[in-house]
Amino acid sequence: MEKLERLREFSREELAQKIADHKEEVFNLRLSRNSKELDNPLRLRSLRRAIARIQTILREDERGARRLTEPPTLSGKTAEKKSQP
Repeated sequence: MEKLERLREFSREELAQKIADHKEEVFNLRLSRNSKELDNPLRLRSLRRAIARIQTILREDERGARRLTEPPTLSGKTAEKKSQP
């Protein structure tokens, strides 16, 4: 699982995608659990906890308790250079 500091470096969109990926994996593991024994049954627990961690980080950002780090943006000078032929 990823550390909180590393998760806070991602953008909101990337975190939302991680949640979607984890939820899909939980769904697939639950289907597998119903048809056969899982190789690693603790994977379900760790995925649920990872989803909760990411949701907590997103909620902290919404409430202003802790801000996500913003990805670096291009400065005005760099953007001007790229737009010139």
